[in-house]
Amino acid sequence: MFVKLLMLVIFFAVMIGVGISARRHATTVNDFVLGGRGVGPWLTAFAYGTSYFSAVVFIGYAGQFGWKYGLASTWIGLGNALIGSLLAWVILGRRTRVMTKHLGSATMPEFFGSRFGSGSLKIAASIIIFIFLIPYTASVYNGLSRLFEMAFHVPYQVCVIAMALLTAVYVILGGYMATAINDFIQGIVMLIGIVAVILSVLHQQGGFVEAVGTLAQIPSEVPLTAGQPGAYASFFGPDPMNLLGVVILTSLGTWGLPQMIHKFYTIRSEKAIATGTVISTIFAIVISGGSYFLGGFGRLYDSPKIYTAQGAVAYDSIVPTMLSGLPDILIGVVVMLVLSASMSTLSSLVLTSSSTLTLDFIKGTLIRDMKDKTQLLLMQVLIVFFIVISVILALDPPDFIAQLMGISWGALAGAFLAPFLYGLYWKRVTRAAVWASFASGIGITVSNMFLNFIQSSINAGALAMAVGLVLVPLVSLITPKPEPDEVASIFSCYEDAVPATTKRVLPEDTSMRPDAFRKRKRR
Repeated sequence: MFVKLLMLVIFFAVMIGVGISARRHATTVNDFVLGGRGVGPWLTAFAYGTSYFSAVVFIGYAGQFGWKYGLASTWIGLGNALIGSLLAWVILGRRTRVMTKHLGSATMPEFFGSRFGSGSLKIAASIIIFIFLIPYTASVYNGLSRLFEMAFHVPYQVCVIAMALLTAVYVILGGYMATAINDFIQGIVMLIGIVAVILSVLHQQGGFVEAVGTLAQIPSEVPLTAGQPGAYASFFGPDPMNLLGVVILTSLGTWGLPQMIHKFYTIRSEKAIATGTVISTIFAIVISGGSYFLGGFGRLYDSPKIYTAQGAVAYDSIVPTMLSGLPDILIGVVVMLVLSASMSTLSSLVLTSSSTLTLDFIKGTLIRDMKDKTQLLLMQVLIVFFIVISVILALDPPDFIAQLMGISWGALAGAFLAPFLYGLYWKRVTRAAVWASFASGIGITVSNMFLNFIQSSINAGALAMAVGLVLVPLVSLITPKPEPDEVASIFSCYEDAVPATTKRVLPEDTSMRPDAFRKRKRR
C-alpha cells in the first residue's frame, strides 16, 4: 500500500508542477486555448492519443468488446490506429492547421461559422458540443470506480473528487500547454503500463499459446455462431458485422470530435505534422491495440465477481478482475495508467467545452465586446463549472444521462464529421448541407435512444456518420452555390507560396531541357 500511495503522490505532484511551470504560456486566449499554435510533434501526438484513449477504453470498452468478440476485438485497436490516427493525421492534419489559422478559428464551431459565413451555425455547433461533451466528461470517471476500490479500498466518490480537483488545478493554471505536457508524461505511463499488464496477464495464464488454447475451447454465446468452440480465438470473432460497426464508430468517429480535431489547430509546422503522424499511429497501436488484445482474454476470468445480482455481465468489472491477482507494484502502475488515461481525456474535454462556450456562444452573442483578459477569466471559471457538473453526474448518474453517454460520440461525429471533412477540401459545400448534417447526426442518434430502431447505439452512431457523408454532397449539389469570391478567399490559404528545401521540391534543371539535349547531340 505504501508503494502504491507513493507512486500516486509523485504522480500528482508532477501534474501540479507542470501546471505551475506552464503558467507563463497561458497569458492570452490564443496561448490558453491553442498553445500559441507552436506545439511540437511529440506533445501534439501524445495529446491526440491520450485524449483518444481514456479509462472508458481500457476498462469499459476493452472488457465489453473483448467479452463479446474475443481476440478479434484487437481489430478495434488496429482500426483506431490506422483510421482514427494515421488517416486522420494524413487527411485532416495539414489542411486543418492551414485553414483554421487563415480563418482565425480557435474552435470547431468558430470554424463552421467562418468557413460557411454563418453565426447561427457557430452557435448551433457550440450548443451541440455543450450538450454532448458534459455527459461524455462524466463517463470518464466510470472506469476508475472498481479499480480504485480493488487497489486502495478507497470510495469511488473520493477518487472522483480528487481527480477532478487535480485536473482543474493544472488546466486552469497552464491551459493547453500544461495539458499537452502532462499528456506527454501520462502517455509514457500508459505505454509502460499496458505492456507490463499484458505480459503479466499472459504469464498468469501460462503464456500466449496456452491462453489462446484455453480461449478456443469456450463455446460461442452469439446467436450467429452459438455453441461453436473456437469463435473467441478466431480471426474475425463470433460476430464480424457488429465488430465492424464498433471499428467504424471508434475509429472514423474521431474525425468529427472537437476535442480531437483541436489538436491539429495547435501544431507548429508541416514537418511537425509528418513526425506527429508516425508517433500518433505507433502510440495508438500499442495503447488501443494492447487494451483490446488484453480484453480479448476476459472470458478466461469468468467468475461470480463479474456478474450483477440479476445475473448480467458487469463489463466494467472484467478488466479489474483480470488485474486483481497482479503484484502490488504492477497494480500501482495500472492505477497510474488508468488515472493518466482519464485525466488526459478529462482535461481535453473541459478545455474544449469551456473555450467553445466562451468564444462561440457568450462572446459576440450575449456579450458583444469582451476583452482578452475577460475571455481568459471566463474560460477558467467555466472549467470549474464543467468539472463540477461532470462530478455531480458521475457521483449519481440518472438513467437518461447514462443513455446519453453511450451516444455522445455518435451524435458529435454524426453531426460534425461530414461538413468538417468536406469543408476542408470541397468549395461547393453549402450552409444547407451543414444544417442537414447537424440535424441527421443528432436526429438519428437521439431518436434511436428512445425508439431503439437499431439495437446497438454504436451501430446507430456509425449509421449517423455514413448518412452525413452521403447527405452533405447531395444537399450541396441541389442547393444554391456559395459565393465564388468568398470561397476563393477562404481556399486561397492553400495557394500561398512558401519556401521549401530540395528535400520537398525538386528544382528545375534548365541545362537538361530537351532542346539543350538535342544541341549537345549535334555537337
